[in-house]
Amino acid sequence: MVASTEAVADQLAGNGALCTAAELTYAPRMGHIPEDSALMLRYQDGDTAAFETLYRRHNDALYRYLMRMCRHRATAEDVFQEVWGKIIKARSSYRPTAKFTTFLYRVAHNCFIDHVRRNKRHSGAAELEPELHADPQESPETTTERSLARERLHIALLDLPEEQRDAFLLHEEAGLSVEQIAHVTGSNRETAKSRLRYAVKKLRTAIEEPE
Repeated sequence: MVASTEAVADQLAGNGALCTAAELTYAPRMGHIPEDSALMLRYQDGDTAAFETLYRRHNDALYRYLMRMCRHRATAEDVFQEVWGKIIKARSSYRPTAKFTTFLYRVAHNCFIDHVRRNKRHSGAAELEPELHADPQESPETTTERSLARERLHIALLDLPEEQRDAFLLHEEAGLSVEQIAHVTGSNRETAKSRLRYAVKKLRTAIEEPE
């Protein structure tokens, strides 16, 4: 299915859906790589190709973040659509006071919190992510160990307190700094740093090979 900026806009009106597997029509090749904030300002001025570039640049990491926070594929896709819908609606009032990724994940974080508040049964059984393709040159033992480590990591992520999981995913998936994580989650720097530190410590312990 081909999705463009118009398809995203249609989704807001209930006429279409934005899915994670969508392919966007590529904008003409640019001579330089524009900053996210510059792209958002160009989109504000009516440049739809700028939005398509932003979407391609961030949709995969955003989806992974929401998938691991929501823990259900259908829910993650619903929240994913909601996030991009809010980005589209906010274009007229957007001001580059912070990095675009901070703005994007602040919206995503708030959409996730709203979802939790609307759905009291949020913490049901989680879906495992599809296995990545193994390297054909890996030995069966290495492939098995990588699979087990990935499974231990997944289980450990689910066992983390939500605030720690959020901080870890914002750092690993979104590439946010401690200061940006604090801004996104509405906490202070020391709290964000502590949550991230405890999450990393617990995950490292979890993925170590059992005795």
